[in-house]
This record gives sequence, C-alpha cells and structure tokens, in this order.
Amino acid sequence: MSLPDPTRSMTIGDVFEVTTGTCSDLYYVDTGMYDVEEYGSVYLLNDDRPALIDTGIGTNYERILDLLAEAGVAPEELAVIAVTHVHLDHAGGAGLLAEACPNAEVFVHETGARHLVDPSRLWEGTKAAVGEQIDFYTEPEPVPEERLITLGDGGEIDLGTHSLNAHHAPGHAPHQVVFEDPANDAVFTADAAGIYTPSTDEVHVTSPPPQFDLEQALADVEMLSDIDPETLLYAHFGPAPTADRLDEYADRLDSWVEEVATVRDDAGSDEAVIDHFQTALETPAVWSDVKARAEIAMNVRGVLRYLDQ
Repeated sequence: MSLPDPTRSMTIGDVFEVTTGTCSDLYYVDTGMYDVEEYGSVYLLNDDRPALIDTGIGTNYERILDLLAEAGVAPEELAVIAVTHVHLDHAGGAGLLAEACPNAEVFVHETGARHLVDPSRLWEGTKAAVGEQIDFYTEPEPVPEERLITLGDGGEIDLGTHSLNAHHAPGHAPHQVVFEDPANDAVFTADAAGIYTPSTDEVHVTSPPPQFDLEQALADVEMLSDIDPETLLYAHFGPAPTADRLDEYADRLDSWVEEVATVRDDAGSDEAVIDHFQTALETPAVWSDVKARAEIAMNVRGVLRYLDQ
C-alpha cells in the first residue's frame, strides 16, 4: 500500500494514514464534499471487523470505496458502517455503501434510524436547511432495515483491537453521537467539536438549523473534555491533537451566539444579519466562495432559530 506523503497538502481523493498521537490502524479520505478540499473526511478503522465512520453526502461515494482499497479492505470484508448522525453530510452515502458492501451492518443512534430506512423526509429537510448547497448532494438511498442496528448513549461496537464507544451529543442534533476509540485515545467528533481546517489550524463554529442548541452544544464540548482524548478526529476535517481546541471551541460558541444576537438587535431583518456576517467573516482560503457564503448563512440561520426558541 502506497499512501500520499502526509507532510504535503491533501487534495480531493487522497487517502492518508492517521499518525497523530498514538493512532494506529486508522485511515481517512478527503471526499471532496461541496467540491472543496479540507471539508469532508470519512475514516476507516482497519481491525478484525473493519469499520467506516460516517459516509459523506453520497456524491462521489466511490472515493470511500477507494479508501477501502488503499487500506486493503475488500467491500465484502467491511463489517461496520458507523454513522455519527443522520445529517446527509454524514449519512448521505449510507445506503449506497451498504449496497456496495453487502456484509456491513449500519449503526446509528436510535433517534435517527427511521430516517436511514426511509430518507424522504430527511431529503426534504436537508433541501430546506442547506439552500443552494443541495446542488452538491445526491438523493440518499435507503438502508435495508434488517442491516440497521440502533445504539444509544453507552453503546459499544466491538471491532477487535479497537471499539467504538458511543456518547450521545445532541447539541448539534438529537440523533448525534461521538465515537470514542479508547485504543487510539481518540474521539470521532462528528460536529460536536466544530469544523477544523488543517491548512489554517483553526476551528470554526457550526450551528445549522433546525436543531442547534447552545446550552446542549456546550455540554457536549464538556463531555468531550471529560473523555480527554489525545486526538480529535474531525468529520470536518481530519485529525488534530486535542491540545486547547475544546476550550477554544466552547468560547467560540458562546461568542458566536452573542455576536449574532447583537447584530440582530440592530438589523432590519434576518437576511440583513446574514448579509452582515457574509461580509464581515473571514473563511479559509481552501473553501470556495460559494461554500463559504452558504456555510455562513446556514450557521446564522441556526442561531437565529435558536434565539427565537
């Protein structure tokens, strides 16, 4: 197996072995989500029972099959598809990958399971939430109910040397879990620890509608701090040493909601609030202008909805 040099910048479709901290048996691919680098990563734990963590949006899901191939895992050998939550940027490819990997069981929090069996409502809700970004998505395929296994807080997926221990993290969405991998002293953070860009070494806020809840999101960050992992494995995007990132993200969440509330007090409309932040906020150069504007708009709308509630 020949993987790209991790000292250079990643490009879409590249597969890397995770060497952060004490991680082993772990790989990830840049899925090219929204046609930008450093936004969507899907992980593979290559253990006795190989496991994918999340599935991307379904578009270009062949890149995840390439991840399996690079790690020497045949599609029929994949045992687990572990979905952190059912938002389509994490679970949109679950049905397609279940079809391509016929022996894999799909694990999801019990609150979101019905949306993988019948993703029609999820598809309509996603179109409302992401706006123009829907052009990057593929309508999800259903996961066969007999292939689905639900889990709640404290659930465990035994992979052999590694396990995936589920911790409920509903601040971003009620069906979100993060998966702790004790053997790697790492946590797959889903959206509970924000969005990380390796090229700038920054963590950005994520607060999409309709279910963002500040108090619960802060509780989720505290839960991650209590686990105290050596490594954070961001779905958006890639591995990073934990260091002070969780404390910094909690502060950023607080200040972000306060900023949106302050601007709203002086703005004539919610669209004016969105326009303000689309002009005022700097976003990573690696994101396209289309992605950056859509990301800001989505996060502002999530906070506005939270403030209304």
